[in-house]
Amino acid sequence: MDASREVNQAVTQDRESEGPIGDLEVFVTAGEAYPAFERAFMNAKEQISASFRLFDLTTKLHSPEARKLGDTWFDLMVDTLNRGVSVRIVVTDFDPVAAPDLHQLAWQTKRQIAAVRELAKDDAKLEFDVALHDARAGWVPKMVFFPFVRQKMGELNESWSKMNEDERARFRSETPRLRNICYENDKGRLCFPIKLVDLYPATHHQKMAVFDRRLLYIGGLDLNDRRYDTKRHRKAPERTWHDVQVMTTGPIVDVAQKHLDTFLDTVAAKAPAAPSSPSFLRTLSRRRHRASFRVSPKTVVREIEQSHLDSVSRASKFIYLETQFFRHRPLARALAKQARKFPDLKLFIVLPAAPEDIAFDSNTGLDARFGEDQQIKCLTVLKEAFGDDRLLVASPVQPRRYSSDERDVLEDAPLIYVHSKVSIFDEFGAIVSSANLNGRSLRWDTESGLWFDRSDHVELVRRRVMGHWLPSGYGDEFLDPETALENWIRLVDRNTERAPEDREGFLVHYDSDAARDIAMPVPGMPEEIV
Repeated sequence: MDASREVNQAVTQDRESEGPIGDLEVFVTAGEAYPAFERAFMNAKEQISASFRLFDLTTKLHSPEARKLGDTWFDLMVDTLNRGVSVRIVVTDFDPVAAPDLHQLAWQTKRQIAAVRELAKDDAKLEFDVALHDARAGWVPKMVFFPFVRQKMGELNESWSKMNEDERARFRSETPRLRNICYENDKGRLCFPIKLVDLYPATHHQKMAVFDRRLLYIGGLDLNDRRYDTKRHRKAPERTWHDVQVMTTGPIVDVAQKHLDTFLDTVAAKAPAAPSSPSFLRTLSRRRHRASFRVSPKTVVREIEQSHLDSVSRASKFIYLETQFFRHRPLARALAKQARKFPDLKLFIVLPAAPEDIAFDSNTGLDARFGEDQQIKCLTVLKEAFGDDRLLVASPVQPRRYSSDERDVLEDAPLIYVHSKVSIFDEFGAIVSSANLNGRSLRWDTESGLWFDRSDHVELVRRRVMGHWLPSGYGDEFLDPETALENWIRLVDRNTERAPEDREGFLVHYDSDAARDIAMPVPGMPEEIV
């Protein structure tokens, strides 16, 4: 038995299944999650239903059991179908101008699925959708964003000019939504007629799967090789990926299945949202009609946001937030209000040293600058309310020296990219979801997650998630809500001062100055857009 399985079982042992969530396993990094995900596919007997932002069938298999079937998820999918299991997968589509690379990835998956159909048995039961969120921006925002859209089109043309003929043919076949927007002229250049194009502000961002209506896999982790990392995080910074996924049983699985069955119709305004459950949390939105001046979709369900706000209002000792972004000012203000109400309340936030596109692609565009501006404003609100002795904002780095002029380095060490979405409140509750702490995830995109309020579940999430950042041999004083922050502050202070190879664990202080250097407000821009 591996160490993660031992911790999962030790914390929850001797507890009878009670409440909507039964057995719980917490997986830290894809190194733990992907083998469990593979085994769930192999053990499924009747049906699998899933929704992911990215689902790449060329992803390598990692569990010994799955490796007997072949090398990649392509082999696992064919085997699953040939065993008679019914499989339904929804993969997110993207705005073809704003996110052409992601749009292409979605349709690459569709090509992979077509190949699976060819190799699987004739009676294979496979349903696959590439789903674009129904929300559209009104015509006034389309005019306002027109210069930005033309800039993106220019970038597309530049990428196109560097492709050979085979690459161009593949690109055109895998970007179908571009066909009505541009054409290739007789000089081999992409031409974009001067006209307004549809803008798609929201996406389906959830990452979840249900197996035989008895097992739920959910959290922040999509499926591709880019996201595979282990808890050692010994990779080039652009290859690191820290994430958290959970697997559960119990009545909550049926709730999750109903959500998967209905969310596309809900977003398309064809059906109401599935009934709510206190333990299954969602964000759902749909297209606004007769809203010429609006960018934003209409929020239909905002359970993840409300659960955070409600939990903040109950917390009095210690809150832990691990997130890719912290940009939601209503949440920052709620935390600040609670800090003033409870002088002993402490807050610990773990963030990546920089957003992915800034750290690894050197993006300094308007979207990147606005996102950094939103996060700096939120962190400033928190610092003013909590002060230095009750607030710690940290980022993980590898324990080795690294030199770079970009933001993929922090305190002379390569960053570990944080993509997880975990919130823990005192000892009474925890959330694991696909939602970042920004307006996009909490108001616009399709998101899903779980609320844990069983004491052993909360303890397990805390021990697995917070404990990951600790060096071996450190004790429960780092996990106890009464004593955690003071111990973490001392550890992070020491790490920040030490040479990379002499640090203990992974965490150093987050550098807000680097973010502030490029941060820029954009008047009139909806905060939720980043």
